[in-house]
Amino acid sequence: MDGSPYRVQPIGRVESPLVDRASAPRQGDEGSPEAWLVFEPEVAQGLHGLRAGSEVLLLTWLDRARRDVLTVRPRGDAARRETGVFCTRSPDRPNPVGLHRVEIVSIDGTRVRVRNLEALDGTPIVDVKPVLGPPGER
Repeated sequence: MDGSPYRVQPIGRVESPLVDRASAPRQGDEGSPEAWLVFEPEVAQGLHGLRAGSEVLLLTWLDRARRDVLTVRPRGDAARRETGVFCTRSPDRPNPVGLHRVEIVSIDGTRVRVRNLEALDGTPIVDVKPVLGPPGER
């Protein structure tokens, strides 16, 4: 692997009642509490156009994940066969980028309330992207 540095700078942080992996649901639609996305003031203009009720793809840096893991038992189930992390949604992986499809509940300045987010409190936000519909609806 090339050792060239890549610089990814957080644009905000997650505020959530979820504080440890053991108590967090494995996926956002499995009982996640609502959470806030708190963006840095310098990216405020990038939030223009976001609306309550819409869905976005949230990219996070899973800062408490292990980066030395290449195989896991899906969903932590010892009865399941070991699988490569690239075939799973495991947070433990060489580059722990989180991908979350969330629904915007409300917006208050640089604070965006969302549902269906299983990320832990303090998780760095890397990016936000729209969920695209069919080509004619983009």
